[in-house]
Amino acid sequence: MVANGYARTYRVNAVLTASPGQLVLMLYDGALKALLLAQEAFSQPEDQRNRIELINTHLLKAQAILSELQGGLNLEAGGEFALTMHRLYDYHNRRLIEANLRKQVAPVIEVERLVRELRDAWAEMLSKHDNSAMERVRGVA
Repeated sequence: MVANGYARTYRVNAVLTASPGQLVLMLYDGALKALLLAQEAFSQPEDQRNRIELINTHLLKAQAILSELQGGLNLEAGGEFALTMHRLYDYHNRRLIEANLRKQVAPVIEVERLVRELRDAWAEMLSKHDNSAMERVRGVA
């Protein structure tokens, strides 16, 4: 029980001290975790007592995270890119709704792949940004 408290405190501190870019990465990671847990729930035997509930819970969590990412888009400043991302998040959510209603894993697998691509691209962008910032600091020192 004490370990859970420490883990929760660590997560809260990680969020409070993260940069906006790192927060987006954390959201992607959270969505991917929920999607993987939903896939695991789909793989349980159909007569498993709480299988449907687990699928629903994890898909709704993934949808909530994707909606949060979508809501964070600045459509005015982001131009066509932000609009494209908005549409992509809409597509992700529609596919997850379909997966949940029809209890089909294929849309979950598709969305997981697409979100992983976004997450990996975002992580690479952050890494390059951090590296260039370090190079600027070294140049000043």
